[in-house]
Amino acid sequence: MQVYDDYWEVEIAIPFKTLRFNEGTDYWRINFIRNDRKNFQASSWTPAPIHQNLINLAFTGYMLWENPLRSRGPNISVIPYVAGNTMKNHEAGTPSEQGAAAGLDAKIAVTPALNLDLTLNPDFSTVEVDQQQTNLDRFEIYFPERRQFFLENADLFSDFGFTSIRPFFSRRIGIATDSLGRTTENRIIGGARLNGKIGDNFRLGLLNMQTAREEGVGFPGQNFTVATFQQKMFSRSNIAGIFVNRETTSRLEGGTSLPDYNRLIGLDYNLASPNDRWNGIFFVHKTFSPHLSGDDYSHASYLRYNTRRFEITWNHEYVGENFNAEVGYVPRVGYWRLEPSAEFRIYPLGTAAQVHKFKVYYDLYKDSNFGLKTDERFTFNYRMEFRNTAYLNFRLYNEFIYLFFPFDPTRTDGEQLSEGTTHQYTRAGVTFVSDVRKRLNFYASTYYGGFYNGTRAYFRNEIIYRAQPYGSVSLFAEFNSINLPEPYNSANLWLVGPRFEISFTEELFLSTFIQYNNQINNINLNTRFQWRFKPVSDLFIVYRDDYFPNLQVKNRSVVLKLTYWLNL
Repeated sequence: MQVYDDYWEVEIAIPFKTLRFNEGTDYWRINFIRNDRKNFQASSWTPAPIHQNLINLAFTGYMLWENPLRSRGPNISVIPYVAGNTMKNHEAGTPSEQGAAAGLDAKIAVTPALNLDLTLNPDFSTVEVDQQQTNLDRFEIYFPERRQFFLENADLFSDFGFTSIRPFFSRRIGIATDSLGRTTENRIIGGARLNGKIGDNFRLGLLNMQTAREEGVGFPGQNFTVATFQQKMFSRSNIAGIFVNRETTSRLEGGTSLPDYNRLIGLDYNLASPNDRWNGIFFVHKTFSPHLSGDDYSHASYLRYNTRRFEITWNHEYVGENFNAEVGYVPRVGYWRLEPSAEFRIYPLGTAAQVHKFKVYYDLYKDSNFGLKTDERFTFNYRMEFRNTAYLNFRLYNEFIYLFFPFDPTRTDGEQLSEGTTHQYTRAGVTFVSDVRKRLNFYASTYYGGFYNGTRAYFRNEIIYRAQPYGSVSLFAEFNSINLPEPYNSANLWLVGPRFEISFTEELFLSTFIQYNNQINNINLNTRFQWRFKPVSDLFIVYRDDYFPNLQVKNRSVVLKLTYWLNL
């Protein structure tokens, strides 16, 4: 890299052996993007409209090769690991337990565009801990997948449906539930995944995983199979299909009762116009369970029209009473949903603001007969984005909720609001995010208003300091003050999480994440040391503690793991 008075040049070398391409090709579709962080500007080799994302593949140009590209030989990698651990459950008072494990992953390039991943006895102990959430929702909350094996080419498996109607959710693999409903880790014996392109217009995904029988909690062994395809339609659209199967493979006498199988089949159409002005998703999915039949399907449509000035969206969803995607993420069933929205944008010249956005949003839920209204929300949103990356957001919304089961809004095991009651309230809030280019930046959000039959005040602040190139320190604090009339519980709920990321050298890293959550009466400490002694080869030491708020230890564990990347 060379820096001159008014420009700079950089040369980046990427070995062809690390890339996958069709032998004999004489061009690539590509774009180059440069972020000017000082002036909060981005420029690209192939232009894109201001309201579009520069990484959108609709906006790529042609890079022509002087000679057709030739293969650089086989692309096969094997990544074995060995690990040891010690853990102690102080809360139960049981003796310390030690364990050791070994396994491997393999990556095989079947063709330049089709890859086979194999795993045997995978170990995910070094995966970063989830960031906890204050749970005030009536339904299951979502935690994203963090395991690398499931993240690569995840769109071929995990992007079917909508965010609230996912037919496949990979975090269901590797979780066991005992007879009391408590969850624990379910060991994965092994698995394989084949994914990629066959030809120019067809993508294929195949996944199979086998989990072990957990005798300690009486959980049976299971086999998971996912098969998907994606066929290109027109210039940028595609039609995609998915099949998901969970099969019980081995049972334990008196163990967890689990149906013998659960299956799902679905078809999605993904619309994308050549200029990306129109986007949409349309799907229909059906499940098969031995104990459920009838009204076991879901369908939905989402359509977005996006121009420089306007963005208009339409969404409808239907999920049947017996739709049972056990390996998916579907937090509620038996409803219709209508969700339109409209946004207007103004791009001022010569001011600190880059864009003003005005948005109205409506969200309606009705029961499966489209008779009873269960949820309704009207929202008005104003957002001002500044040229220095900061933004300011105001929100006002009115919400209606019909409780079709008893519910404690604080989720602190207090008196529950009665089934069949209705609640309507209004809240307002403001969010500000400072210039993220600065070494010290922050996020602040607050709102206040009604909450079921009481009130709720919410505050969340996060401060981040980067000491480049040595690391960063951040602290987020979230506070909910919920006031409900007697005899219902009022609560002051805190969620606090300092995080430290330190780079001692280009090979030595330390990450520490502490979380305090008084809703679940827990303090969690997770520290991970990483030594990357050669490319993609690491030594990890992971230390974890869980405490009661009085600092009495619940459980403690230490993991040592060594991975080594071999290119064959």
